[in-house]
Amino acid sequence: MNLASPRPLFFLAFLACLLIMLAALYLEHVVGLAPCPLCIVQRICVIGFGLVCLAAAIQAPARTGRRIYSGVAALFALAGGATAARQVWLQNIPADQLPSCLPSLEYMMEALPFQDIVRLVLHGTAECAEVSWTLLGLSIPEWSLLAFAGLLAFAVWQAVRCGR
Repeated sequence: MNLASPRPLFFLAFLACLLIMLAALYLEHVVGLAPCPLCIVQRICVIGFGLVCLAAAIQAPARTGRRIYSGVAALFALAGGATAARQVWLQNIPADQLPSCLPSLEYMMEALPFQDIVRLVLHGTAECAEVSWTLLGLSIPEWSLLAFAGLLAFAVWQAVRCGR
C-alpha cells in the first residue's frame, strides 16, 4: 500500500478528525468543560470533514471524484475555521462589548424560526468568549483554528495533487 496514494491519506485525515473529536469529548466529559454554541458548530464541521474523508477513503474515487471530495471537505474546514476565528475574536474583545448570553437551545427550537436560531448561534455570546482551558498558551478555539487550517491545507493539497 502506497501511503502517498489518496485513499490512505483520506483515511488518515478521517483518523485525525476522530482524534479531534475524542479530545473534545474528553474535555467535555472528563475535564468538565461544557461546549458553547460556537464549539458545537466547530464539532459539526470536524465531523462533516471526517465523514467526507471516510467516504473518499472507502470509495477511492478517480481524479474528478477526489477533487469533489476535497472541495466538500474544504468547505467544512472553511466553515469550521471561520467559526473558530469568530470565537477567537470574541475572546479578544473587551467584556463590555460581548453579546449577551442566549436562552437554551431547547427554548429557541420551540420559540424561534430555524434561520433565527442559526443566526444567533453563529453570532456567538459572552459564553463563547470565556477562556477556561489553555494548552501551551493557546485556548481551545485557537487550537481549533490551527486544526482547521491543517485540515484545509490537506483538502487543498489533495485537490491540487489530483492533476498529477
